[in-house]
Amino acid sequence: MRTEDLLAALATGLWRWDTVSGAVSYDAEAARLVGLPAEPVTLPESAARACFHPVDWVEIKAIVNLAVAEGTLAEARVRVVDEKGRVLRTVRSRCRPVIHGDAPGRRGAENGCDLIGTMQEVPETLPGASAAALAPVTGDWRRGREAFLLDAGRALAEAPSTAEVLRVAAGLSMPGFSPDGLAVFGIKGDRISLIGRHGDPAGDERPLTAQPLDADCPAAEVIHTGRAIYLPGPEDYRDRFPGSWAHTRPVTRRAWAFLPLIVAGRTIGAWMASFAHPVSFSPDERSVLTTVARMLAQALSRASLQETERELTDGLQRSMLPADKPAIPGLTVAARYVPTGGGLQVGGDWYDVIGLPSGRTALVIGDVQGHDVRAAGIMGQLRIAVRAYASEGHHPDAVLSRASRFLAGLTEPPGPGGEPAHDPRFATCLYMEVDPVAGTLDIARAGHPDPAVRLADGTMMIRPTAGGPPLGIDPDTDYPTTRVVLEPGETLLMCTDGLIETGGHDMESGWDRIRAVFERTAPDAVDADDLDALAEALVQAVHGPPSHHTTGHLADRREDDIALLLIRRDAEVCLVGPGSAPVRRTALTVAQVEPERIAEARQQLRDMLHDWTDRDQVESAVLMLSEMVTNVLVHTDGDALLVAEVSGRPGARRLRLDVADSSDELPHRRRPGELASSGRGLMLMEVLADAWGVDPRGDGKCIWYELYEAGPDGSALRA
Repeated sequence: MRTEDLLAALATGLWRWDTVSGAVSYDAEAARLVGLPAEPVTLPESAARACFHPVDWVEIKAIVNLAVAEGTLAEARVRVVDEKGRVLRTVRSRCRPVIHGDAPGRRGAENGCDLIGTMQEVPETLPGASAAALAPVTGDWRRGREAFLLDAGRALAEAPSTAEVLRVAAGLSMPGFSPDGLAVFGIKGDRISLIGRHGDPAGDERPLTAQPLDADCPAAEVIHTGRAIYLPGPEDYRDRFPGSWAHTRPVTRRAWAFLPLIVAGRTIGAWMASFAHPVSFSPDERSVLTTVARMLAQALSRASLQETERELTDGLQRSMLPADKPAIPGLTVAARYVPTGGGLQVGGDWYDVIGLPSGRTALVIGDVQGHDVRAAGIMGQLRIAVRAYASEGHHPDAVLSRASRFLAGLTEPPGPGGEPAHDPRFATCLYMEVDPVAGTLDIARAGHPDPAVRLADGTMMIRPTAGGPPLGIDPDTDYPTTRVVLEPGETLLMCTDGLIETGGHDMESGWDRIRAVFERTAPDAVDADDLDALAEALVQAVHGPPSHHTTGHLADRREDDIALLLIRRDAEVCLVGPGSAPVRRTALTVAQVEPERIAEARQQLRDMLHDWTDRDQVESAVLMLSEMVTNVLVHTDGDALLVAEVSGRPGARRLRLDVADSSDELPHRRRPGELASSGRGLMLMEVLADAWGVDPRGDGKCIWYELYEAGPDGSALRA
């Protein structure tokens, strides 16, 4: 008897579904069962779909896809309907995929397949089974499953690390059934490695130990075949894997699901979900587990890649920064480097601390144009070059001149012969040679922001320094040197423009943001921990405070690298007598060829007097400064050396300003006419200053004035 005749005698139809073309073929009995004439027929998928209840069709599609993915038998109950949607009968269908061009290592989803199955009518309710148990899976359960998968996918996609992926996976509450334990296995060489686990008590630890890939255990078989294994009860585990069962004998679990973790067609590991009670692993349950396994594999692969990139970035970053925390006798140093948030987190900013042959120390900070890998590469080469020139004992100006020629040669544009372009870049740099004993800082600057100093009483001032263009623009540029004195208790900040201008700020408003952080820090904190806290506060003012999930609530501001160096001169805070307050002091040279620096001097004085009680006195002080410095530039051939000092306590302070020059000619009173544009300098000082005078010196003279801060009653406090 033919197979078809035997099946017809048993009221069982035979059908075939080509998943590539979509054609569905029925034999005569199968055609009768789906409400068609009792004769063999081939229909397109749309016509075959019309024979079934639409809800059941969606269900059988999901079950069939799962069977194709797992290579297992698919079984489902579906309702046959007529053209008006009335249910004619319920049939049970069993089918198995037959792979097109089946070959070892090839999967059905990649080659297409035929589904060959049988169909048989069943009563609405089977003996010994409840109607609820046999009803199609629809309604709230389906909606709950879809909501769960959406939430699980979002949570796994947002997990930033392998540990976080495992934590999210352990917290998933699957609809209708939830694992009591899980384990994730990876591949290390020829052995299975345990990546992580959750919820396994002490008695079940042994199954999670490392085993060879050819071991007789579920995880090894899943990794080898790429197919899921479901073990509904202990007897299934024992019968299928007797060797593994005899070795482990898990005592607290009653069902297990082992699923492959596949990314881009490659099995990277296995996921075990274990249950404290028997589980039948219905098609819907297997579908949920399979979907979670796919999402888990993608999340683990992404997290592993990010961790590898982060490790590479951290290693590259560490290799380009000083190996140890800088230690300079007499100075406390703190440093920070924060890369931009995009792409490979290393850029063109750097800092360095270099021991010099003279016994002094050089501090360097710089910024190569760009935020890409090439900027990082150029930064590394330039840092080495600057270190080499400094170690040879060159002065700051010579170090920057040589570095500029080096960078210009490194990134020079293509020549007339059409050689390949070298992507020319420039770099800004601030180089400082420190003498911690004398407190002197010899500074050379190449297009970089000026340093800022927090005085002993907490006032922040920007220290203007002479400078030249960025490195690499003009190979023959000279870089003048400026000497600054760092008094005991004062703190100096060197930083790149990422700290100043990030977050929509320009240079002026960015310095205001830094000033707000600088000036609110206690001025008498001189230990290293407080200086580190100040460095952290400066970064957080840009990015916001960090958390264990993000870099801070302003993480979108990571648009530029940040590098900063803080140095504080150790020793007791400089005082002007018993019980007096810290001194504010600044010095500035205005050369004959730099009259524009008078504006810098005026701004310096305003910064020193930012909290002075009487604003009219501040403007008077600025006016007299302009008059004194301009007088030196107009009536002498030398430069003007300006020294300003504020001493005393708020409300009773004294400002003394000295302007020295190399001319022996003393100023004398003049009687300017009504329209005269000069000759009023001494008259102004007589009117505006509380005290003033001219002191002859061996190499010139010094003209000075003093102002005393007005008290609460409005009267001047005389020294």
